[in-house]
Formats: sequence, C-alpha cells, structure tokens
Amino acid sequence: MLFDYETLKLIWWLLVGALLIGFAIMDGHDMGVCTLLPFVGKNDDERRVIVNTVGPHWEGNQVWFITAGGALFAAWPMVYALAFSGFYWAMMAVLWALFFRPVGFKYRSMVKDQRWRNAWDWGLFVGSFIPAVVFGVAFGNLFLGVPFSFDNMMRSTYTGSFWNLLNPFSILCGLVSATMLIMQGGTFLAHRTENGIQERTTKYTIVSAVAMVVLFVAAGVWIQSIDGYAVVSQIDPAAVANPLTKEVVVQPGAWMSNFAKYPWAWAFPALGIIMPLITVVLLKAGKTLTSFVTSSFAVIGVIMTAGISLFPFVIPSSSFPNASLTIWDSVSSHFTLMVMLYVVVLLLPIVVFYTSWAYSVMRGKVTVAYIRENDHTSY
Repeated sequence: MLFDYETLKLIWWLLVGALLIGFAIMDGHDMGVCTLLPFVGKNDDERRVIVNTVGPHWEGNQVWFITAGGALFAAWPMVYALAFSGFYWAMMAVLWALFFRPVGFKYRSMVKDQRWRNAWDWGLFVGSFIPAVVFGVAFGNLFLGVPFSFDNMMRSTYTGSFWNLLNPFSILCGLVSATMLIMQGGTFLAHRTENGIQERTTKYTIVSAVAMVVLFVAAGVWIQSIDGYAVVSQIDPAAVANPLTKEVVVQPGAWMSNFAKYPWAWAFPALGIIMPLITVVLLKAGKTLTSFVTSSFAVIGVIMTAGISLFPFVIPSSSFPNASLTIWDSVSSHFTLMVMLYVVVLLLPIVVFYTSWAYSVMRGKVTVAYIRENDHTSY
C-alpha cells in the first residue's frame, strides 16, 4: 500500500483534527451568529438580516459536522462506539438542541407574528449555544479521564453519568468553546452587516474574544495541576489495534509533556491567546474580513493545543488506565484507513471548492433594504 500502518494512523489523527477545525470554523460561525441573534437584533428586520447572513450556508456547513462523525466511525470505531454510548445523554442534548436549527431557519418567517418569530429566535439560540458548550464540556472530560473499561471480548462498559460530565473544569472548557464560537460568528456577522447591527456585533464580539483569552489561559493554568496519562510500556505503532496490550500510568504534569518534548508546539497555545487579541484590534479598526481570518487562526490554536496535549490519547480511561484509547490502538484496519484516505482525498477538495464558490457568489452586505425587497424569498 501507499502508506504503512503507522503512518496512516498518524495521518488519520491529523485528518480528524482538520475536520474538527473545519467544523469549528465553518459551522461554528453559524452557531456564533445564531447565539448573538437575540441580543444584537433590536427588531424583526434586523434579526432577519442576521439570520440571512448564514441562511444560505448553514446546511452546507453541516457537512463538516457530518464528515467528522463519519471519519470517527470509519477511522476510530472504538472511539465512536465509546463516545456515543458513554456520552449518550450529552450527545442527545446536542441532537435535541440542533433540532431547533433547521426548523428555526425554515419556519421563523412563515408567520407574521412577533411572538412566533421571537420564539424561533430563541430556538436558534438554544440550537447553537448548547452544542457549543457541550462540545467543550466533552473535550474537558477527556483531560480528566472517562470511566470505562473493556472485558475480554472488547465490550466496553461505561460507569459514569451525565451529571458527572458537568464538573468545574469541563464547564470551564465549555465556556472556552462557547466564547470561541461566538467570537468566530461575531467576526463573520460584522463583515456581512452594517450600521447599528455591525456596531453592536463588534461590541459583543470584542467581549467574547477577551473572555475567550481569559478562560483559555485559566484552563491552561488549571490543566497543569490535573494528573495526566502517560504510556510507559513499549507500543508497536504498526500492530493490530488492541488497547489492552499497553501499560498506562497517571502522573502529574503528563498533559504538558508533549510541549516539553516538542517546543514548536507552543505555537498553538500562542495562537489561541494572541489571535483573539489581534481580532479585537482589527474589529476596532473596521477590518472585519481580516478579523475573521485571525479568529479562525485562534480556533486552530485552541483545538490543536488540546489535541497535542492529549496526544497520543484519544479517550483516556479513569477506571482502568491501561484500557485508554490512543491513536495507535483504537483504529480500523490498514486496508480501511487506506480506502478512507482515498475517499477523503477525492471528496474533501470538492467540499472546499463548493463552499468557497458558495461564499464567493453570496458575498457582500445583507441589509434591511435587501430583506424588504426580497420579503418572500428571505428567511
């Protein structure tokens, strides 16, 4: 085959990370816009303007979410199975919240009643803010370890509960996620609007960006006092997946070990701190498009910081550390990874090209005048 098994395992770690970043940047700015919707829009016309900045794109951006889930299923089946069983109620909370998005976009403007439209505005808020928080909460729990184990038949048993996921550190991570996506959505909304909507959006986005930096730094300080996980036995990266063949210990400072081993990795937390601050400066200067780019780099910095800190772990086990899932022992077969790589190489450029084309065609400002002129075709 073109790549050996070890290389493919590393490639798929990078690809899953890239898909999560793509989701956070693209679908994340949709969520950020809808989170700001009830607060930035002061009347129905303004709220319709806000909805229509993302209305033509939100379904296309869901591709990143679906593709990331499909990649987990194909490349890391054990991770997929454990996450969707152990985090079942958290996933259901996300799913129930997401239900408000398609119906909110479609039904909001069908009835000319302010109470009806206000209700759907808050529905879009719920469908955007709750998933943003829950995704961060899930990541936070990975650093604390997830209570699961495997029996001799490789059947997983999860012993935690939904409420155990809502611990102080994971909630902090959830707030980092939420403020990050609000910043991302705010820069996009500021770029697509003008006058009062743009001014209010800029104010909220600046607050979110500064809050994200403070919360991200707080999480970074906190993580240094949390015991991490480390593999102390020899791992054969080219071996067939079996998470029970290694020895894992819990030790202080383990989550910072990759940054000590690879000093270049500090570039990512630096991006997560510096880029939001640059975004603030650019927004104040009216450079909205550039601020969206710097905000996107901040998203890359935050997600890569988490990924590098966890590496090579994907889901550590607090119940039985040796059963922790890593990128080396929780993957599909060599053949499956190779076939899926061909699929990604073929389809991902199509997704990127189509998305770029759609945004290029539907660029420009959305105004109140435009909404009134296109009352029956706008959301």
